Amino acid sequence: QVQLVESGGGSVQSGGSLRLSCAASISRYTYSQYCMGWFRQAPGKEREGVAAFDEDGRVIYADSVKGRFTISLDKGNADTTLYLQMNSLRLEDTAMYYCAAYVGRGYCPGFRASGWTYWGRGTQVTVSS
Repeated sequence: QVQLVESGGGSVQSGGSLRLSCAASISRYTYSQYCMGWFRQAPGKEREGVAAFDEDGRVIYADSVKGRFTISLDKGNADTTLYLQMNSLRLEDTAMYYCAAYVGRGYCPGFRASGWTYWGRGTQVTVSS
């Protein structure tokens, strides 16, 4: 069972920055292939993809965050940490942010939320004017 724990959320003014982290109990020694990504969900809206790695290690970003957010991955021997650096935050970035992991062969799910295997509980990001 893979566990994902997000941290780093909080309240920030518009234009500010936050860095989210996701500690994952997953490593290349336990799984030959896995992918990770970030999603978010605002009240009354569907969960949407923010940034994710594909099976070749390339990154995809939602159009709304391109140039402002940066996803990165630190693969340790025993675990993995996923980051999301968020700059120039806007009011519309307010949401619960979730870390997701896909374990298995084949293509990574991209922004198709139903395709991801594991989810964290989320960390709240609130941007105010």
